[in-house]
Amino acid sequence: MSQKVLLSSKEIHIILHRLACQLIENHLDFKNTVLIGIQPRGVHLAERLSKILAEDYNVNDVNLGYLDITFFRDDFRRGEKPLEANKTNINFLVENKKVVFIDDVLYTGRSIRAALTAIQSFGRPAEIELLTLIDRRFSRHLPIQPDYRGRQVDAINQEKVKVLWKENDGEDVVYLINN
Repeated sequence: MSQKVLLSSKEIHIILHRLACQLIENHLDFKNTVLIGIQPRGVHLAERLSKILAEDYNVNDVNLGYLDITFFRDDFRRGEKPLEANKTNINFLVENKKVVFIDDVLYTGRSIRAALTAIQSFGRPAEIELLTLIDRRFSRHLPIQPDYRGRQVDAINQEKVKVLWKENDGEDVVYLINN
């Protein structure tokens, strides 16, 4: 098994600021926009972006929530080991809001499909966008594309993209792992 660094800490820092600026360009004051981190790994990216928006660009009062999609997945109860649910934390209405789903890696698109179904429990959004740090463009099973992407990666199915966050894993780095 070999691994190659796709993004270093410095590159991640630059990409996160670029993504934050793109969000500001498209949403300005965020009064009608909510950020939703998809559990589990999208939460770290969503929190980091929310922090950058507040601290570096003075965009305050950004509504940030976390969405668990476990029971909405099409592979729920198909595997040998049971899936573990995470916590959904959305303490605001999404009715008629612009929702930005945030996830670390866009792979097959199935997690986003599940998120589209799950968010309906919290109201009917006016619009939904997708922000992802890594877009694995050759692995899509569904016709889903990100509106905001940090880096596009040409990874074949045997390769795995692993995103590590300082808050959870001790360092910011993205690896391409070849099994």
